[in-house]
This record gives sequence, structure tokens and C-alpha cells, in this order.
Amino acid sequence: MIAIRNLHKTYEAGDTKVKALRGVSLDIDKGEFLSLAGPSGSGKTTLLNIIGCIDAADAGEITIAGESLMSLKADQQAAFRRDNLGFVFQSFNLIPVLTAFENVAFSLNLMGVADAEAKELTMNVLRDVGLGGMEDRRPSRLSGGQQQRVAIARAVVKEPAILLADEPTANLDSETGRGILELMKKMNEKYQSTFIFATHDSMVMDFANRLVQLHDGVIQDDERR
Repeated sequence: MIAIRNLHKTYEAGDTKVKALRGVSLDIDKGEFLSLAGPSGSGKTTLLNIIGCIDAADAGEITIAGESLMSLKADQQAAFRRDNLGFVFQSFNLIPVLTAFENVAFSLNLMGVADAEAKELTMNVLRDVGLGGMEDRRPSRLSGGQQQRVAIARAVVKEPAILLADEPTANLDSETGRGILELMKKMNEKYQSTFIFATHDSMVMDFANRLVQLHDGVIQDDERR
């Protein structure tokens, strides 16, 4: 599904240069439930953002389902991101003036899905994540865990090939976080999407079927379970 070869990424701030990735190579199979782990500054979020077409590597190669991301122009990357990738962030990133239903349906609207089909898909996935009956609530009327469930529903409703999650449990208590991870595992099994997490949460690491440890932009360990 994903082939990463010798990725390098350096950030510059004035006279300071930070090497976020130093020759990372990695293969990720379809349907994996994988965690990129490491301390702050290890390069895990940079790698996640490059996979998600949010950032670009300075050198190296990354292909997803045979498509070379390095060769895509900005508009092509945006279209690829829209059609193939789903995102879940620690801050939820819901649109506050939209209801749970509207937040989830929004991604389908961007893809040009007909209203009737979008409504059916949205209601089905909201029920799947345990939010049936809450579709008319705005984010301010939902708990943190419920907002994260809306974010997951929004990510999986279009059945993306890859779902990327950056610290998805960071703003949740441990019990709610565990429930969110169990829900993501269920979605992984149902939709066969490849789930990739960037985290330093040991609970997320324990849930992963594969744990890739990074330190100072280099892969230190790759453990399959």
C-alpha cells in the first residue's frame, strides 16, 4: 500500500536547521493498524504529514498504491488527499457551526456524492460510531469523546484507503481514549482501511498490530505483533 524510500526532511528557522527525517525507509501493507511512536522531535508527525500530503519531503520517494506523491503538483496532491485519505486529529477539527451530521457529510459533498446517498452513508456511519440520535447536535453540545467519534465518522465515511491519526487520544481521559481506540479497531476491520497513528501514548502503542519507533528522524525499531 505504502512504499517509503530514503526520506529526508529538514526544517529551517533563521540560522537553525532541524533534520526531522534522516533517510527513513518503510513499507506499510493494506489493512495495517500501525503506530509511529517516539518522543517529541522524533519525526513521527513529520512522517505522518508527508504520507498525508500535508508536507513534502526534501528527498527520497514515497508511493501509495503505486502513485508517486513526489511527482504530484499541489492541486493533484489535494485531489489525492481528498479521494484516498482520512484524517483524525487530537483537536478534533470539527466545524463548530455545523451539526454532527453536517460535519460528516461535508467530506462527501466535496467528493460530489449525491445528497440522498450522502445522507444514507452519513447516518449509517454515525450509528456505527454510537452517535445515532445525536446527528443534529453541534460540537459544543458533544463531549470530547463524542466529538472524536464525529471526527472518526467523518474520516471513514468515504472509505479511504488510509486513515491517519495524530495523537487521537491526547485530549481524552484514559477510559474515553480506550473506547476511541476500540472503535478505530472496529472501523479498521470493517472498512479494511490502513490506520497509521503518530503518538507517544503507550495505550495507543499497545493497540497497534505494528509499532515503528523513531528517534531523531531515524527508525530505531519495527515490531510486528
